[in-house]
Amino acid sequence: MRAVMALSGGMDSTGLLLRLLADGYKVSCISYEYGQKHNIEIERAIANMAYLANNDIQVEHKIADLSSAMGLFESSLISGGEEIPEGHYEEDQMKSTVVPNRNAIFASILYGYALSVALREDSDVEIALGVHSGDHAIYPDCRPEFYASIGESFALGNWDSEKVSFHLPYIDGNKETILTDALKSCKKLGLDFDTVFANTNTSYNPDERGRSSGTSGADVERILAFHAIGRKDPVEYVKPWEEVLAGALKAQLRYHVMKENGTERPFTGEFDKHFEEGFYNCADCGKALFESKSKFDSGCGWPAFSSETGEANITQLKDNSHGMTRIEVRCSGCDSHLGHLFHESKGPRYCINSICLDFKEE
Repeated sequence: MRAVMALSGGMDSTGLLLRLLADGYKVSCISYEYGQKHNIEIERAIANMAYLANNDIQVEHKIADLSSAMGLFESSLISGGEEIPEGHYEEDQMKSTVVPNRNAIFASILYGYALSVALREDSDVEIALGVHSGDHAIYPDCRPEFYASIGESFALGNWDSEKVSFHLPYIDGNKETILTDALKSCKKLGLDFDTVFANTNTSYNPDERGRSSGTSGADVERILAFHAIGRKDPVEYVKPWEEVLAGALKAQLRYHVMKENGTERPFTGEFDKHFEEGFYNCADCGKALFESKSKFDSGCGWPAFSSETGEANITQLKDNSHGMTRIEVRCSGCDSHLGHLFHESKGPRYCINSICLDFKEE
């Protein structure tokens, strides 16, 4: 069996490479220099090629330099682009990490190379890609319909296209799926899982020593995936694993509450028993929502406020969920869910999730 694949040096493509090797494929990998802000992923890919070679596993690895062309594009991942956003992977701000048409360009090169290999070796070739469902919300060029369409277009535009097909084993999976699969592949190949994944990089904003920040959307998703399979990520982070894990779990909860209308568990929030003087701002957009003088201990398990700031203009919506009729409150600045408003005998009570708030001292 023959495969050609894109090897970024990240977690997903490395997991895919392991799977292909464990399944008996002869693999050729292409890494891309496309004007990205750092080349740590490529350096890690080269390190893993050396590790595989030391274990008598030979993989063809080529690096294609597309920086002069793709350096013209607008993205926070490209040198000179805006600052890398932080937070959960699916937040709107993560769209700035999309590199226009990137996967179409990468896939086009892979297709051309796969055709060349197919003709040279007189064999059928699969183009293997590690795209997965976790990417679908932010990256349009990671969706299955994109590859169905582009595969059809490539076939129409080339002779001998029947020799080439796309192989997307994780298209309905996620990073947890990839890691679980990689554990099995490493065992089958006699490789050390931690060594392989220490030689990867997922972070969009590593420091000058190559340590992952733990704060970019890609970091958060990776950290949560390792946590889900019960393992510590072997890659080096700027902060200790316990701290980056806590930060990732906080980002996950914040996204769930503010963007999916969730609720944090009562008596667990940071600001339930918090009564310092200052302002409570929206954790998403920074809009001032409440002053400390309006905060009181209601005993309900969530921060309670009697009034909002004059400029908050908090949106109120009728909420009939869970068999109740309530007033949902949302930030007027970013439309994030905050909690609910109750009109009680003592007056209004804004019942707000702590995770939705950032506190600033006066």
